[in-house]
Amino acid sequence: MQLRLKTKITLTTALLVLAVVGVSSTLYVLTLTRQVTRQANERAQLVTRHVFFQIQTALADSAKEGKTPASASAEDLREYLENSLEESDSLKSAIDAEMGYSPLIYEISITDANAKVLISSDLSLAGKQLPERADFQQLVSSGFSNELRTLYGPAKAYGVSYPFEQGPAGAKTPFGAIHVAVQTALLRNEITPALRSAAFLALFSVVISGLLAGVGSSISLAPLQRIQAQLDHISKGEFDQKPLQRGDEFGQVSTKISQIGMQLRGVREIFSTLRENLDQVLGGLDDGLLLFSLDGRAVMVSPAVERFLSTPSDRLLGRRAEDIFPPDHPVREAIKLVGGEFEPVASTEVILSGPEMPPRRVGLSVEVISEGGTRMGALVKFTDLESRERISTQLQVSERMAQLGRITAGVAHEVKNPLNSMRLWLENLKASLPSGDDMPQQAVRVLDNEIDRLDHVVKRFLDFTRPPEMHQEEASLKNILEEVLAVQAPQMDKGNIKVVTRFAEVPPVLVDRELLKQALVNLLVNAVEAMPDGGVLTLTLSRHGEMAEIQVGDTGKGIAPENKQRVFQLFFTTRPKGSGIGLASTFRTVQLHNGSIEFDSEVGRGTTFRIELPLARQLETALARSREAGAAVGRNS
Repeated sequence: MQLRLKTKITLTTALLVLAVVGVSSTLYVLTLTRQVTRQANERAQLVTRHVFFQIQTALADSAKEGKTPASASAEDLREYLENSLEESDSLKSAIDAEMGYSPLIYEISITDANAKVLISSDLSLAGKQLPERADFQQLVSSGFSNELRTLYGPAKAYGVSYPFEQGPAGAKTPFGAIHVAVQTALLRNEITPALRSAAFLALFSVVISGLLAGVGSSISLAPLQRIQAQLDHISKGEFDQKPLQRGDEFGQVSTKISQIGMQLRGVREIFSTLRENLDQVLGGLDDGLLLFSLDGRAVMVSPAVERFLSTPSDRLLGRRAEDIFPPDHPVREAIKLVGGEFEPVASTEVILSGPEMPPRRVGLSVEVISEGGTRMGALVKFTDLESRERISTQLQVSERMAQLGRITAGVAHEVKNPLNSMRLWLENLKASLPSGDDMPQQAVRVLDNEIDRLDHVVKRFLDFTRPPEMHQEEASLKNILEEVLAVQAPQMDKGNIKVVTRFAEVPPVLVDRELLKQALVNLLVNAVEAMPDGGVLTLTLSRHGEMAEIQVGDTGKGIAPENKQRVFQLFFTTRPKGSGIGLASTFRTVQLHNGSIEFDSEVGRGTTFRIELPLARQLETALARSREAGAAVGRNS
């Protein structure tokens, strides 16, 4: 049966309204679900911080009452903390209040480092092992369909944890954690009424819209459906849309829309290429750059900014300068931010620090961008002064070592020939001496020993200056570190050295295993000798971008400020029996592996050496990116 045009328009309009309502309902459900789960997550995190504050208050009250741990051991600290929490009425009241005030909170527990429950809103869990729960952040960050499936599936508890430490200042150790449980059944009960109302409202909207569409539709609106579809395809990136084959105004509009779509395709390709190139340029910069618009909002943030402000670059985009640099921020006064506008700053220096970043010197400059005398924005630039100084120092050390190596090699060769002649004549002299004369025999033995000693020194000179033969292979740094620790374990046990290791999963690196192991042995030996009365040696392996980092830290006597510039110099040593070759050899080995080495030291507190080595696949990744960028440029040319 042939339907009338008006009926077609009415049905089409009703279907469109249904689609819009469906999408809107879906967005509403998505927004509501995300809002409830995120509110639950934020509330749970707030509860953990509130409980943590009550724990601190309980410990402070115990200290006021004169109660202290029996010793600094982990067992005594745990017993002291458990007793303090058990006796704290305010802590229990806070937990009960949070359970009563927060309908989405299922359980609040405090556990020790072994997940054994100390205090819990569920009295049946006291003294037991806390059941393992999935992290609530997994549900918050999961997809919409998975989130709904989880909420409307079998009841399941998720957890939010807040670890805390305990111990004397400077030696805090992980003690336990605060756990807040959120159950999906409670979230479902919170969401279901709103979803039911939304469903009835959506159904009512569809019925009313269909009736209104039937009344208000007309023949002249029929072509708009195709034009709308044409626009929808263009908005999705499908720019090659054919215009309507009509001679009226609708056909002209459709033709213009197709032309605009073709222009948008070209603009989008150019913009995509420019953005990729800009991201590559910004990603390779060591300096941090923030570009602010005229109204003081950050419109471009380079990845390096995170190293200076301890905030991810994507979280800074769109924020105002007053929010990024609040009044108490050390950068605020230096950048001369007045009324949301920047003043030019040629060059200045500030001290920046972060939760996991020690204080360091940072160079800062502000350039006001203008065009035709009109202010357009401002560019704020951060420069790591200490890194530049360390690089400069390492270059100077490398140059000095190269010069010293050339001189040493020449001297060693010049000395070795006379030594050989002296040894030959000494052998002739030994053969011609009478056997009964002790004094000449003793003199010959002394000369023989001294020649051996000089010959050994010359060989060491030549071994250091001679380029080693590299046998590089892909290797696991974790395995290498474990092998080195196994070799040095007897020496550390003898010196009463406690070893602490933190090994993260790091991809392989391209190294000469034996050379690198010897370089690490040199660092471990120095660390042990820096702690003659015992101490703690910390060995850490982590990944930073495309680099693997090894840290060797000790709690020894540290390096005097006047000796820091000479640590890697050949033959420099502060130990009576030291050769002055170990650290110089380590420095050279790291350089041969295209890495870097630096250190931080404080007299009386210890020294930490850091070695960075490129990952084995770093070069292949860089080449792949270069090929992709070249292909993108080629498509636009």
